[in-house]
Amino acid sequence: MSSAQQLDQWLTAAAAGDRRAFAQLYAATSGRLFALLLRVLVRRELAEEALQDSYVRIWLKAASFDPQRSGALTWMASIARHRALDLLRACHAEDALTDNIDDGIDDARLHPAWIDTRERPGERAEQDQALERLQRCMKHMDPAQRRALELAFFDGYTHEELARIMNVPLGTVKGRIRRGLARLRGIIGIR
Repeated sequence: MSSAQQLDQWLTAAAAGDRRAFAQLYAATSGRLFALLLRVLVRRELAEEALQDSYVRIWLKAASFDPQRSGALTWMASIARHRALDLLRACHAEDALTDNIDDGIDDARLHPAWIDTRERPGERAEQDQALERLQRCMKHMDPAQRRALELAFFDGYTHEELARIMNVPLGTVKGRIRRGLARLRGIIGIR
């Protein structure tokens, strides 16, 4: 059984309430998700917060995971990325408020808990639909190119890491990604 299949099994078991499977899933994936979050958020404390929030959401949403649509790690990385973007929005909103504060304003009134950083209605649904369309388009691609794109863009691996994971030369990885992006543009209809 491949590691991707094992992750799918653990996530499916977690959806049924299996805490041990969830612990194994966490142990196998938390390092990669943390690296992804750290790249997006830069600040370690924010990445740690996002990681914890992501796994809570993964546990709560595990029943919506469909291994026919994506791999477990891709699905989990999407949840983590959304959480990181939510935190970035919250930080930017807080920074914008504190930049415009007069010294006479009571800072307690501007606590982040009072700032509405929720997404606009339907934004999450639009993002989910766009991801579904992308995943459908990617099913029409060469499997090696699709895997390279998923690992690079959804899981956050560098080209060098991909070369090791896929056991191919670095130039082959770069070519697969370049050709995969070109193929994806053609499927989607972007010039």
